[in-house]
Amino acid sequence: MKLRILGCSGGIGGNLRTTSLLLDHDVLIDAGTGVGDLSLAEMCMIDHVFVTHSHLDHIACLPLLIDSVGFMRDKPLVIHATDETLAILKQHVFNWEIWPDFTQIPSLHQPILRYERVVLGETVDLAGRKLTPLPANHVVPAVGYQLDSGKTSLVFSGDTTTCDALWEAVNRIGNLEYLIVETAFSNAEKELAIVSKHLCPSLLAEELSKLKLDPKIYVTHLKPGEVELTMQEVSECVKGFVPKMLQNGQVFEF
Repeated sequence: MKLRILGCSGGIGGNLRTTSLLLDHDVLIDAGTGVGDLSLAEMCMIDHVFVTHSHLDHIACLPLLIDSVGFMRDKPLVIHATDETLAILKQHVFNWEIWPDFTQIPSLHQPILRYERVVLGETVDLAGRKLTPLPANHVVPAVGYQLDSGKTSLVFSGDTTTCDALWEAVNRIGNLEYLIVETAFSNAEKELAIVSKHLCPSLLAEELSKLKLDPKIYVTHLKPGEVELTMQEVSECVKGFVPKMLQNGQVFEF
C-alpha cells in the first residue's frame, strides 16, 4: 500500500492544502483542497472516499471531484462515512441547494454517487487493503482510520482532542508502523483547542503518554502562521517520541 499526502494543513494560502490522503490510486481519505492538485485522469481513478468527519477542510473538494469526473466514470464513486456524517452530507451539501444530489444523477438506477456507512471498529476490506474506523473526539461526529496492508499499519487520527478510546484501539494494533496525529493549535491557544476539540502540543504530549507502541509519528493539521512555533512546542513537550511534521507530497509505503 502506498499513501500519498495531498494536503495536511489546517488552512490554505501559498502552497498549503487542507487534509486529503491518496491511498494507492483509487482511495481517498478525506477530500480537502489537496484533491485539486490531481489531474482529471487521477481523479477519474478514485473509486472510494473515506471521510473522517464533515468539516469543510476535510470535504471541500468532494462536491467538485464528483462534478468534475462523475460523468467520465462507468460506476458510482462511493463515499464511506458514519451514519452521522452521511446525514450531514445529505442534508447540508448534496441537497440541490448547495450542490446537486448526485445519488439521483443521471438516474436513481445509475447514479454517479453512492453512500456506504462505516461502523466504528468494523473493517472495510478493499481487495486485501483493510480500513478500520477508529474512535475520535471532535465537535462533530468523527473517526480516524487504521490502514492495514497485512504487513504493517498506518493510523490517521483525523481531527480529535483527548480520546482514551482512540489510544486503547491503537495499542491493540500489533503491526503499527506509522501514526499521523493532529495538533491544530499552539499552546497559547490551549483553551481554543479544548473548546474546538483539537490538540495543542501540551495535550498531544498527554495523549502520546498513553501510547504503548513505538511507531514513527507525524504531526498534521498545523495552522498557517503557527507551524514553526507549534512544532517547536511539540519537540519541547513530547517525551519519549520524536514527532515530525507531516509534509505535503510525502509518501508512505507499508
